[in-house]
Amino acid sequence: MANEQTSVPLYAASEVLTAANMNISAGTGVPVFATTVTRDAAFGGASEKVLAEGQLCYLSSTNVVQYYDGAAWATVGPSTAGGLTLVSATTIGTTVASVTVSSAFSATYDNYSISISGGTSSATAGLRMTLGATATGYYSGGLYNTFGSATTTATNQSNTAFWNIGAAVAATLSANINLTSPNLAKVTLFNTNFMAALTGGDFNIAGGFLNDTTAYTAFTITPTSGTLTGGTIRVYGYQNS
Repeated sequence: MANEQTSVPLYAASEVLTAANMNISAGTGVPVFATTVTRDAAFGGASEKVLAEGQLCYLSSTNVVQYYDGAAWATVGPSTAGGLTLVSATTIGTTVASVTVSSAFSATYDNYSISISGGTSSATAGLRMTLGATATGYYSGGLYNTFGSATTTATNQSNTAFWNIGAAVAATLSANINLTSPNLAKVTLFNTNFMAALTGGDFNIAGGFLNDTTAYTAFTITPTSGTLTGGTIRVYGYQNS
């Protein structure tokens, strides 16, 4: 990035300033750094400014403005910094039997939140998730409670071809999923909550893991029966810092 710098200069009395000296910060008004590593290295060295309360900076790696409060760096904006960032929003087509979200996961984030909402289903069905092309090694356990009933029922999956992660009914699709480490060379963990929004429907919670260490970039959602029309699959990344 053209504006990025690696130091915050401190000039001595009677020193001659060149155009290059002045252009270091003139382009933005605040120092611009690639990462927190280059930011931290830019203060306190030879001919560099001492880091003090009130110092501002911009990080191009996360697109945030920060200030130094005298003890640590804190984020000014955007409001999503340190929280969730929208990675993608996929609109489900008309009468589709499955939906694949490509380029959902990357090295930018370790963990993700996925919401599925809106739309309709041609049948009362569940929603299944697979990662990449993997069709084995999915494990999970869950609980569901039918509306109007005081009984909670346990469910489980052992080395199956998918996770059960949501519900699809005429009123809406429903799933709120958290994934841990899908793009890392580690076991991927998940948890979900969802409800079948109809009379006699139910509320569900579940969690589990995929028993491999593949780094995934995509996932597919498939109804257990029927087709899906409309609705949106949104993928959010949890900021790593």
